[in-house]
Amino acid sequence: MTISPDRKRGSYAKGQAKRQEILDAALVVFGRSGFHSGSLREIAKRVALTPAGLMHHFASKEELFTEVLRQRDERVKEAAGDVAEDTLLQQMRRVVSYNQTTPGLTSLYTVIAAEATNGDHPAHEYFAARYADRAEQTAKILADAQRDGLVRSDLDVHHASRLIAAVMDGLQQQWLLDESVDMTGVFDEFVRGYFLVPDAR
Repeated sequence: MTISPDRKRGSYAKGQAKRQEILDAALVVFGRSGFHSGSLREIAKRVALTPAGLMHHFASKEELFTEVLRQRDERVKEAAGDVAEDTLLQQMRRVVSYNQTTPGLTSLYTVIAAEATNGDHPAHEYFAARYADRAEQTAKILADAQRDGLVRSDLDVHHASRLIAAVMDGLQQQWLLDESVDMTGVFDEFVRGYFLVPDAR
């Protein structure tokens, strides 16, 4: 029996929709419980599958987890836009603002980043490389901005690149504990007081 192209496309679309449904459920479970405590059984139950049925879409818990992280990063990149020396701080602000509208993604990042300090965690290398790469890229952009007078001339760009990530991560944690924390407002104050040259404040 020959399967028509329309049936094949319909089956593929249905499979992709179920895959995304699984990813959305995994985001909630991993964001609340972390990787190790996040249960595949609970994820499967949320999407009306058995654990074996879930494994039809993802070969392992690690593969599912990796795809959740990848999607999270893609969403944040879309919110930030392309980074340039004259827009770096504004784009960082957009990320902070975006994170305040996505508690599930923000919780996922915060919980998993803390877990990943353990060298045996499946996301350990991912986060270590992510922080190092972002710091290197940010330092280069800040150096260009410094050369063009957009940020303070006495700024240590390497320290500052790490400090940006530290402030953003710390604000996320405080906001998850207390939603009255204005992450964007606090980040604006950090930028104003630490980065900007006096006549640009």
